Amino acid sequence: MRFRTVGQVMTCEVVRARRGTQFKEVVRLLDHHRISGLPVVDDDDKVVGVVSGTDLLRAQAYRDGSEPRGAVTAGDLMTSPAITVHPEQSVPDAARLMERRGVERLPVVDEEDRLIGIATRRDLLRVFLRTDDDLRRQVAEEVLTGALGLAPGAVLVSVHDGVVTLDGRIERRSQAAEAVHRTWRLEGVVGVLNALTFHVDDTQPRVAATWAPVR
Repeated sequence: MRFRTVGQVMTCEVVRARRGTQFKEVVRLLDHHRISGLPVVDDDDKVVGVVSGTDLLRAQAYRDGSEPRGAVTAGDLMTSPAITVHPEQSVPDAARLMERRGVERLPVVDEEDRLIGIATRRDLLRVFLRTDDDLRRQVAEEVLTGALGLAPGAVLVSVHDGVVTLDGRIERRSQAAEAVHRTWRLEGVVGVLNALTFHVDDTQPRVAATWAPVR
């Protein structure tokens, strides 16, 4: 099953800050580019943290005013270490990482941890912009014919707004379950409606016959 990679959906032109970037300059970058956060890199472009609008607001909200501070920089405010991904990782893996760690963006780094892109929630959600015709073709060719070996046209596939309906009669119940499972895993599929029927229920255990002597 093919999954798009982070490298295929990431944003390559990345707005970034250095450790010494001043507070007001970080605010200006976020406002000018209409973004909510950005990676912080060192002199070798290696990612050392991420700073967000939330970090900036928190820094202002919790000032106690007891002692004046010097210039506040991105290095002072950033969340570190940054949670990063590599371009060859799959979009589902990146989405799971983003959800598990509760972050809005993932800096994308090369094998030397240098910044090469950024993947945001918006970037990852682009997989759901696939057309219904594209999804229908993939289900028919890759899932039903390719993976399950069913004859072309054995199952009627229709797609509306990303919801796939599978309709038809096939040989075994296990095939129907596998068709639904594989279809659900495709990128861009929002839901699966299962209208498949089957000739043989091969998921039920067979009961061995018992014989007793005739008296």
